[in-house]
Amino acid sequence: MPSDCISFRDTHYFSTLICDYLDEVESLQPLYNRFPKIENFEAQIKEKQDTFNHGHREVLERALLSQYKDIDASLSTHNNIVSLKDKNTFTVVTGHQLNLFTGPLYFLYKIISTINLTKQLKSAYPQYNFVPIYWMATEDHDFDEINYFNFQGKKVQWSKDGAGAVGRFVTEGLQQVKTALEGAFGKSKQGLELINLFESAYLENTNLSDATRYLANALFGEHGLVIIDADDVSLKELFKPYIIKEIQDHQSHKFVSQSNNTLVDLNYKVQVNPRDINLFYMVDGLRERITFNDDKYIVVNTTRSWTQETLISEINDHPERFSPNVIMRPLYQEVILPNLCYIGGGGELAYWLQLKDYFDSVSVSFPILLVRNSVLLVPEKLSEKLNRLNLRPQELFLNQIDFLKKKTKELSNTEIDFSEQRNHLVQQFKDLYTLAEKTDKSFLGAVGAQEKKQLKGLDNLEKRLLRAEKRRLKDTLDRMTAIQDELFPLGSLQERKLNFSEVYLEMGDSLIPILMNSLNPLDLNFTILTV
Repeated sequence: MPSDCISFRDTHYFSTLICDYLDEVESLQPLYNRFPKIENFEAQIKEKQDTFNHGHREVLERALLSQYKDIDASLSTHNNIVSLKDKNTFTVVTGHQLNLFTGPLYFLYKIISTINLTKQLKSAYPQYNFVPIYWMATEDHDFDEINYFNFQGKKVQWSKDGAGAVGRFVTEGLQQVKTALEGAFGKSKQGLELINLFESAYLENTNLSDATRYLANALFGEHGLVIIDADDVSLKELFKPYIIKEIQDHQSHKFVSQSNNTLVDLNYKVQVNPRDINLFYMVDGLRERITFNDDKYIVVNTTRSWTQETLISEINDHPERFSPNVIMRPLYQEVILPNLCYIGGGGELAYWLQLKDYFDSVSVSFPILLVRNSVLLVPEKLSEKLNRLNLRPQELFLNQIDFLKKKTKELSNTEIDFSEQRNHLVQQFKDLYTLAEKTDKSFLGAVGAQEKKQLKGLDNLEKRLLRAEKRRLKDTLDRMTAIQDELFPLGSLQERKLNFSEVYLEMGDSLIPILMNSLNPLDLNFTILTV
């Protein structure tokens, strides 16, 4: 498929922090371990070999085999799980919320980036094994963030009351969603395939964690993807020493605050702020923060409390009841997995860049951070329209006001730029200022006021001319903005608004293979792909 690209910075959709990271700005280098280049993975492998507790591997394998007991896993996925016992096997991880029916389109790009990187690593370092991991955010409690997806500009929503960890939510109420989708997807081959996929995932599994595992496995299992649910007592057992350390020392708050100060000093926005204790207490129907007050550890919005001694006893007896928040979740991941690289979006990597000092303080290897592939899919029919209008897809990333201004100036037969006149006027007033200083300095204020007035008049004339030309070119400009509106729904990136089902209805089961063959995770640009 024809492809092109644009730098992340030139899209204007990504933060200065992430763009500077991708440009390897020197001041950011203390906040990460190694930059994502294929040659840097050799040292990362060695470091992880030396620091990872290889005793965790058998626990990890058993936990995953148990989680897959009711899943028809591919041989590739099964072999990947079993290979995790081997000290020469390492992982590449991406994570995502349990969004209904995958949520936004970039869910696919995250996982494809992860799978493709493991393939590149295997080619570069054939003596090792590399396993792609999708970490399901089963312990999240923000149900309103995940209970819907967008389809053709409308929200498809699962209406349900619930509290606690979303992975444990039962899937009741999703029959109504399926009924709505039957009308939306239609009776084409692709539409029926999507309905069958939704039904198998959400109506034949009893909780959201199992449903999401089924769905991700159906989409990517043949590529060896391994899906992990960290809401698991045996995996929490491995993390127990770090939970206790957090209770005793409040270490994450200290070191993340230190990194945050560094970011602020460098004029970057801080993505997340640590709490004194970055843990939740979690039982069925409850996931609430643990706070420390008056020598007591308290679960907010409940009557539960402990002394430090009794809380540590609770951790030892029931580690599964303790859930890391956004600050500690990455540490949990790196403690239980032999991981080399985390792949995420700009927002995710922004908070990872706050964590290296914390990882160093607990002697856990900090992974390589890679910005996932981002993609603009341009249907072939729209690509033909772009060509007829002499438009480059890169131009469409401009906000619509700037886009219209740029194209009007390009299409107009009249020069809509009064820069030359403005410069001439400024020069004339320089001469007047000189004259005023030689004659009467009180005259300077009048000269300055007149200069402002005339420059403003030129600006207004330029704007009026631009508006007139926009009216004259309205038909052409309308065709251009219609394409921009289609590719950038609601003025946002396509990948953040569309669900994969909308594209699947057009492309069918060729969608994922085309993306797999087109995306290079180590090409740190935004991809434009004609399909």
